[in-house]
Amino acid sequence: MATRSGGKSNKYGADDIQVLEGLEPVRRRPGMYIGGTDLHGYHHLLREILDNSIDEVINGHASTIHVELDEDYRGVAIEDDGRGIPVAKMSKYKKPAVEVILTTLHAGGKFDGSSYEVSGGLHGVGSSVVNALSEEMTVWISREGAEWTQSYARGKSTSKLTKVGRSKETGTRVHFRPDPGIFSMNARFDPKRIKDLLDAKAYLHPTVTIHFVDARESEEVSYHHPGGLKEFLPRVVDATNKKLLHKELFYLDKDEYPRTQLIVGWTDGTSENVLSYANGVRTPDGGSHENGFKSAVVKAVRAYMSTKNRSPKGVTITAEDIREGMVAVLSTYIKEPQFQGQTKGRLNNPEAQGLLENMVRPSLEQWLLDHGSIADTICERVELAARAREASRVAAAQVTRKSAVSHRLNLPGKLADCASTNPKDSELFIVEGDSAGGSAKMGRDRKTQAILPLRGKVLNTMQASLNKVMDNKEIGNIVAALGTGIGAKMDLPKLRYDRVFLLMDADSDGAHIATLLLTFFVKHMPQLVEGGHIYLALPPLYRVEAGKKVYYVRDDAEMAELEEQLPGNVKPSRMRFKGLGEMNAKQLWETTLDPKRRRALRVNMDSATEPVMQSLMGKDPSSRFKFIMERAADSNAEELDV
Repeated sequence: MATRSGGKSNKYGADDIQVLEGLEPVRRRPGMYIGGTDLHGYHHLLREILDNSIDEVINGHASTIHVELDEDYRGVAIEDDGRGIPVAKMSKYKKPAVEVILTTLHAGGKFDGSSYEVSGGLHGVGSSVVNALSEEMTVWISREGAEWTQSYARGKSTSKLTKVGRSKETGTRVHFRPDPGIFSMNARFDPKRIKDLLDAKAYLHPTVTIHFVDARESEEVSYHHPGGLKEFLPRVVDATNKKLLHKELFYLDKDEYPRTQLIVGWTDGTSENVLSYANGVRTPDGGSHENGFKSAVVKAVRAYMSTKNRSPKGVTITAEDIREGMVAVLSTYIKEPQFQGQTKGRLNNPEAQGLLENMVRPSLEQWLLDHGSIADTICERVELAARAREASRVAAAQVTRKSAVSHRLNLPGKLADCASTNPKDSELFIVEGDSAGGSAKMGRDRKTQAILPLRGKVLNTMQASLNKVMDNKEIGNIVAALGTGIGAKMDLPKLRYDRVFLLMDADSDGAHIATLLLTFFVKHMPQLVEGGHIYLALPPLYRVEAGKKVYYVRDDAEMAELEEQLPGNVKPSRMRFKGLGEMNAKQLWETTLDPKRRRALRVNMDSATEPVMQSLMGKDPSSRFKFIMERAADSNAEELDV
């Protein structure tokens, strides 16, 4: 058998097998449990503890929840007036039940359905994951006439469960601070994000009152919405800047299994907007419950149109036509929910689709028959959408585009194209990573800005043959998106975008990817560089809060300048972006995409450019070594891979 030689040993035996015990798997691979260590993951910890309190509300054991942010926004306390986590010792483990729950994966009271009829978490993972990823965590429990407390850190108890006094109340309070060794040192909770979450929870659970306290701002806000979804939907519609076409909405509240609440209306918008929840947990990626609801809507509207002879002539009605402009909030409760991953973005229970369809369809059909004028308005809306879609298809088939914009054919699947077909108005952002690409797609100007996410580092094309270059998927996607061809066959007038921005993280990895892309353009598409079409976007490395002002800072040098300019009595708070993926869509637009505020460098090329690139990116490493050593003293230590 052939063996490989190299710097690493080929030995692989029994002693190389590792067994991760306790909560160590969570600390080693946090992304498996919370989706990532970005700000989304940071806030996911809060949702895990909050959902435990909401489960007490769902099952009728709690009516009040308190959420209090620490003054530095790094920690949070969540308290409910539920039954309180059990504190009695478990004979099998010789530990209090609360300690077993908080230090052991798959430990909890939601497996057999006896303690919780329905709940958002059934895996016994959430609280222990929060403990594993927190530098400190303390729990206070009131039950059985006494108050108890215990402290933890990074998945282990740091004190014994202690009885601290008597209590006539019942409930649980959990305070935790996420571990800066897992998350960014500058990661903080976002009060607005938390308030939006709590507000939505209060709409979904009309019996609960949620109090939010911001210690820094000395602010206290209470959320209580006895009207439930009937109050929630108008708020959702207002957020889209659209108008409802009818005042009376379809509302469904079923106590039979699965317990379901639903409210639906149609707006003058051109897209559908469905907020779905399963067992009180937001499912942004939808799932079987949402699919069942959507199918029911389509079949109910089709049935009404057929019964009332409202089917338009000369055009075929599609499901998308029926749901265009629809806005809805769906909340259902399923026994033994099967969520996709610990982050619970999608419900996968196959039976939920049929259950929801069979529950919603007959009720919606009857509602349409009972509300003829509203139903006719919806039918007119559907017909309008169908005819607009058909007109658009016919127009697209008849228009002969200029060669420079016949670019809609054979485009890469990941490209989020812009609406404009005029290259002079169009920009392409080549973005590092799918996560940042997602934020860029949401934050961009869809009319003029296209987004192409890249996965990983692209090929070093300096010494590669043209065939090898085009075999690389990421390079091939770039060439397809630009539309000009490559090498000797390159046709610059066919360029689809007048400006091409390389948008990478503001760190050493991002600089490396940008260098590899510049190498490709200089070597194989130099006309783009010579024509001034290539730009380097300059995203910020820091977000700085000073007083009531927010600054975005490019690098440490700018940070030093800013700190010198600030008044002496102002202490800035700064957050370092680990990457573009940590920036939300609004931040990315304000700092990097908005033509009025962004900063970028146009890439120029002269006679020395290609020889320098050849020297630094070619096969001989000596030139690179010399270049690095001469500039090592000027490098930012935080940016070096050591």
